[in-house]
Amino acid sequence: MKTDNIIANKTFDFSLKIISLYIQLKKENEFIISKQLLRSGTSIGANVEEAIAAQSKRDFISKMSIASKEARETKYWLRLLDKSELTTIPITGYLEEVEHIVNIITKIIKTSQENISQPIQNL
Repeated sequence: MKTDNIIANKTFDFSLKIISLYIQLKKENEFIISKQLLRSGTSIGANVEEAIAAQSKRDFISKMSIASKEARETKYWLRLLDKSELTTIPITGYLEEVEHIVNIITKIIKTSQENISQPIQNL
Protein backbone atom coordinates (compact mmCIF):
# COMPACT_ATOMS: atom_id res chain seq x y z
CA MET A 1 0.00 0.00 0.00
CA LYS A 2 1.36 3.40 -1.00
CA THR A 3 1.81 5.96 1.76
CA ASP A 4 0.86 9.59 1.27
CA ASN A 5 3.57 12.02 0.30
CA ILE A 6 3.26 14.71 2.96
CA ILE A 7 5.04 17.50 1.08
CA ALA A 8 3.11 16.77 -2.14
CA ASN A 9 -0.18 16.93 -0.25
CA LYS A 10 0.83 20.01 1.70
CA THR A 11 1.94 21.93 -1.41
CA PHE A 12 -1.19 20.90 -3.33
CA ASP A 13 -3.42 22.13 -0.51
CA PHE A 14 -1.38 25.34 -0.30
CA SER A 15 -1.87 25.86 -4.06
CA LEU A 16 -5.62 25.64 -3.58
CA LYS A 17 -5.43 28.25 -0.82
CA ILE A 18 -3.34 30.52 -3.04
CA ILE A 19 -5.91 30.21 -5.83
CA SER A 20 -8.65 31.24 -3.37
CA LEU A 21 -6.53 34.15 -2.15
CA TYR A 22 -5.92 35.22 -5.75
CA ILE A 23 -9.67 35.28 -6.40
CA GLN A 24 -10.25 37.37 -3.25
CA LEU A 25 -7.46 39.78 -4.22
CA LYS A 26 -8.93 40.27 -7.69
CA LYS A 27 -12.25 41.19 -6.06
CA GLU A 28 -10.33 43.89 -4.17
CA ASN A 29 -8.87 45.09 -7.50
CA GLU A 30 -5.35 43.93 -6.72
CA PHE A 31 -4.08 42.52 -10.02
CA ILE A 32 -0.29 42.85 -10.08
CA ILE A 33 1.03 41.14 -6.94
CA SER A 34 -1.86 38.66 -6.96
CA LYS A 35 -0.79 37.35 -10.39
CA GLN A 36 2.83 36.93 -9.24
CA LEU A 37 1.62 35.20 -6.10
CA LEU A 38 -0.60 32.85 -8.11
CA ARG A 39 2.31 31.84 -10.35
CA SER A 40 4.88 31.24 -7.63
CA GLY A 41 2.44 29.79 -5.08
CA THR A 42 1.09 27.13 -7.42
CA SER A 43 4.53 26.41 -8.88
CA ILE A 44 5.78 25.03 -5.55
CA GLY A 45 3.57 21.95 -5.76
CA ALA A 46 4.17 21.51 -9.49
CA ASN A 47 7.91 21.31 -8.87
CA VAL A 48 7.45 18.90 -5.98
CA GLU A 49 5.43 16.66 -8.32
CA GLU A 50 8.23 16.85 -10.89
CA ALA A 51 10.74 15.93 -8.19
CA ILE A 52 8.72 12.85 -7.27
CA ALA A 53 9.10 11.68 -10.87
CA ALA A 54 12.81 12.53 -11.03
CA GLN A 55 15.11 10.32 -13.08
CA SER A 56 17.94 10.44 -10.57
CA LYS A 57 18.77 11.65 -7.06
CA ARG A 58 20.50 14.71 -8.55
CA ASP A 59 17.42 15.46 -10.66
CA PHE A 60 15.27 15.10 -7.52
CA ILE A 61 17.48 17.57 -5.62
CA SER A 62 17.38 20.00 -8.54
CA LYS A 63 13.57 19.94 -8.77
CA MET A 64 13.16 20.26 -5.01
CA SER A 65 15.58 23.21 -5.07
CA ILE A 66 13.36 24.91 -7.63
CA ALA A 67 10.34 24.23 -5.39
CA SER A 68 12.27 25.86 -2.54
CA LYS A 69 12.99 28.94 -4.64
CA GLU A 70 9.34 29.22 -5.63
CA ALA A 71 8.29 28.91 -1.99
CA ARG A 72 10.69 31.67 -1.02
CA GLU A 73 9.38 33.87 -3.84
CA THR A 74 5.85 33.21 -2.64
CA LYS A 75 6.90 34.23 0.86
CA TYR A 76 8.23 37.49 -0.59
CA TRP A 77 4.96 38.33 -2.38
CA LEU A 78 2.96 37.49 0.73
CA ARG A 79 5.17 39.71 2.88
CA LEU A 80 4.81 42.50 0.35
CA LEU A 81 1.03 42.15 0.39
CA ASP A 82 1.02 42.14 4.17
CA LYS A 83 3.25 45.19 4.66
CA SER A 84 1.91 47.27 1.75
CA GLU A 85 -1.61 47.18 3.14
CA LEU A 86 -3.01 46.67 -0.37
CA THR A 87 -5.55 44.27 1.10
CA THR A 88 -7.53 43.77 4.27
CA ILE A 89 -7.25 39.99 3.92
CA PRO A 90 -5.20 38.51 6.79
CA ILE A 91 -1.93 37.18 5.33
CA THR A 92 -0.24 35.82 8.49
CA GLY A 93 -1.64 32.29 8.11
CA TYR A 94 -0.34 32.06 4.55
CA LEU A 95 3.08 33.28 5.67
CA GLU A 96 3.24 30.67 8.43
CA GLU A 97 2.23 27.91 6.05
CA VAL A 98 4.75 28.83 3.35
CA GLU A 99 7.48 29.08 6.00
CA HIS A 100 6.60 25.56 7.15
CA ILE A 101 6.78 24.37 3.52
CA VAL A 102 10.19 26.03 3.07
CA ASN A 103 11.47 24.28 6.19
CA ILE A 104 10.25 20.86 5.05
CA ILE A 105 11.67 21.24 1.54
CA THR A 106 15.00 22.48 2.94
CA LYS A 107 15.23 19.41 5.18
CA ILE A 108 14.39 17.12 2.25
CA ILE A 109 17.11 18.72 0.13
CA LYS A 110 19.73 18.52 2.88
CA THR A 111 18.93 14.88 3.64
CA SER A 112 19.02 14.00 -0.07
CA GLN A 113 22.36 15.75 -0.51
CA GLU A 114 23.80 13.87 2.47
CA ASN A 115 22.52 10.55 1.11
CA ILE A 116 23.98 11.17 -2.34
CA SER A 117 27.47 11.81 -0.96
CA GLN A 118 27.52 8.78 1.34
CA PRO A 119 29.32 5.71 0.01
CA ILE A 120 27.27 2.58 -0.60
CA GLN A 121 27.62 0.17 2.30
CA ASN A 122 27.88 -3.59 1.91
CA LEU A 123 24.94 -5.43 3.34
